[in-house]
Amino acid sequence: MNDSRIIVALDFSDQGTALNFAATLDSRLCRIKVGKELFTLAGPQLIEKLMRLGFDVFLDLKFHDIPNTVAAACSVASSLGVWMINVHALGGSKMLLAARQALDGKRTRLIAVTLLTSMNHDDLSELGISGSPEIIVQRLALLAQRCGLDGVVCSALEAASLREKAGKDFWLITPSIRSSNDNRDDQARIATPTMAIRNGASYLVIGRPITRSPDPLKALQRFNDEIVSAL
Repeated sequence: MNDSRIIVALDFSDQGTALNFAATLDSRLCRIKVGKELFTLAGPQLIEKLMRLGFDVFLDLKFHDIPNTVAAACSVASSLGVWMINVHALGGSKMLLAARQALDGKRTRLIAVTLLTSMNHDDLSELGISGSPEIIVQRLALLAQRCGLDGVVCSALEAASLREKAGKDFWLITPSIRSSNDNRDDQARIATPTMAIRNGASYLVIGRPITRSPDPLKALQRFNDEIVSAL
């Protein structure tokens, strides 16, 4: 059984590179995230190949549509055998409940995206949404919980307050994780694994610090060790 807290973001632009990279990792030490670009390019066949390598797959497609369409998409995604999928919390309670119902009795986990990290207060005002991004994230996260979802994606910096309000069983998936020695790349709001875990994160999404490392397996092990030390 895989009990690692790490989800490696497989952000590559072609299937061959993605699979070759995945083969350098140990499926006992992480799970894999496949996003829109790679899935659009390679399709369900890539998911099947990653699962043959032993990986649990988080299919990160952020479904957001009318309830029936999202429910159907979630059902199809689950039939691929993926570990976890996500939807947009801004789709509202009817959509979230339809997605949840579509997965009843199935093993696939369902989480929600609240606000994209690229959105700021001005973006919300432009859309007619009142309140700070922090308040909106909290509101949407608790909506997702009420609708029966397993968790949400959130910043590690938001995890502590969400953990306090949502309780211990609600999953908090935190991206933008870097070790203290890593390059920040284009990420402004980052956290170390220790900070994320101590703030209440359930799983940590890590991309470039592993995928661009000269020794990805060693980097993966280093992150796992830091997480274990923080628990």
